[in-house]
Amino acid sequence: MGETLGTFVLVVFGCGTVAVSVLFDAHQGLIQIALSWGIGVMLSIYLTRHLSCAHLNPAVSVAMVVGGRMSINKLPVYLLGQFAGAVLAGLIVYGLFSPSIASYEAAHDIIRGTVASVKTAMLFGEYYPSPGGRAVVSMPLAIIAESFGTLVLVLMIFALTEGCNVGRPDEALAPVFIGLTVTAVICLIAPLTQAGLNPARDFGPRLVAWFMGWNDWAFPDQKGGFFFVYILGPLLGGVGAAVFFIQVLEPSIKTPPCCS
Repeated sequence: MGETLGTFVLVVFGCGTVAVSVLFDAHQGLIQIALSWGIGVMLSIYLTRHLSCAHLNPAVSVAMVVGGRMSINKLPVYLLGQFAGAVLAGLIVYGLFSPSIASYEAAHDIIRGTVASVKTAMLFGEYYPSPGGRAVVSMPLAIIAESFGTLVLVLMIFALTEGCNVGRPDEALAPVFIGLTVTAVICLIAPLTQAGLNPARDFGPRLVAWFMGWNDWAFPDQKGGFFFVYILGPLLGGVGAAVFFIQVLEPSIKTPPCCS
């Protein structure tokens, strides 16, 4: 329940923000969208961390297993909750904005299910390069960007929740700094890939778009980019962060400083 509810709130805030930005020009800069995502993450963690520790992201859950912080037996339930919450959020976003999407498509001569409909499909799932942007992004670069962004996010989550890290803020403030990390990472890589960082957040709403008429254009390309960039990339980043933390950073944190 915790993972379903938390992921639902996160994706509703995030995808809803993208929707009002595209449909109504409600946000004029990347930082505004990034902050909305970060606030959504922060609120979702505060809402559900007493229920499930608020992973809200398959990359985080896999990293927790690799890092020895969670039993692998719990992983299927976590993943199911995350993807279910993301699908429900995608349905809510579509239900709220469906008339506005249709009006936008009519005003811009967009036929849903054609290449031009990527402009509205991006309300649900990410694309590389970001539609309408000037970035030049190949699939390998997109995978690297998503992996790196997720690595930074998961590394910060580990550091902010590690008891022996005396430099971390109070536990009550950890969700704030995790949300700010999401904001900062989005500002860095969103021009390249729209900053998915979360396989559930990407696949759940994207699946809704596929069912609602965007068809194959709900996915970024026909060469496996959806899987390799937005599913595999974040998972690799999460695993890399867990390995780096437990093998390199955590031993250094536990080592007394030379001046002690």
